[in-house]
Amino acid sequence: MTDPLGDFSKAVSALVLAAEGQVVAVRQSEFRHLTGTLWQPDLVVTSEQALSKRDRYDIALNGGGTTSATLVGRDAATNIALLRLEKPASAPAVRAAEAKTGALAVALGADLTGAVSARLGVVNLSGPEWHSRRGGRIDRRIVLDVRLSRAEEGGPVLDAEGSRLGISTFGPRRQVLVIPSATVERVLPLLAKDGRVPRGWLGAALHPVAVPDALQKAAGQASGMMVMAVADGGPSAAAGVLAGDILVTIGGEPARRFRRIASLLADSVGKQVDLGAIRGGTVIALKADITARPAA
Repeated sequence: MTDPLGDFSKAVSALVLAAEGQVVAVRQSEFRHLTGTLWQPDLVVTSEQALSKRDRYDIALNGGGTTSATLVGRDAATNIALLRLEKPASAPAVRAAEAKTGALAVALGADLTGAVSARLGVVNLSGPEWHSRRGGRIDRRIVLDVRLSRAEEGGPVLDAEGSRLGISTFGPRRQVLVIPSATVERVLPLLAKDGRVPRGWLGAALHPVAVPDALQKAAGQASGMMVMAVADGGPSAAAGVLAGDILVTIGGEPARRFRRIASLLADSVGKQVDLGAIRGGTVIALKADITARPAA
């Protein structure tokens, strides 16, 4: 007689065993850690939002042993941090995979010693690309129907064949999301080169406001963004934007939502963007040359 449940259990266990070499523990204190994913023999990827602000970390490897790692770079917009191991480890070859709604997913984590933990669930949603609140472009919106502990955040997420969907992270209300492998592969070379990902900015502090009734027809909309302050030497200052202006369009799109503005500017470094603004009761046109946001 066949034993489907037993066969399934053995298959999941074998999948985890084959993948455990991808998992490390990033120690943040004597009793606190975060999971990392060994992306390359000398590179560990983890969740930026959960990583403490340090330059060096102790790393516990699966199967025993520890090493040190230095911070290479971090990108809050895509929630990716990159660490370089002092001594390369043995990283298993892993294929990337696309998440499919309803498919099984295995999220791996680590305990403080680097021993692997596993959570089994399904892909609750696999949607189109989206932009984070900080303007980072995430190649797909992947939501898991699974629970994770805080220490397991940043570990690899696999499909039923052992291919890697990406790394785990927490979204709003502790929703478990996946940062897709495609996003990691796109961001990793930039972090490895410069320690950061350059993204465009306007150099202006904005606040949502209603467009005066008399100007709504000319502006083409009922709301916009008031310029509260202009950064010296920034794109807005160079374009002639003044505090008190109301931006109604940026790059031809309505200026109404912070997230949409951030996503538009993020990929516009080196480009000229048209601005539509209200000043003194008149709609005026300006042009801003978008530059990279200065490093914090």
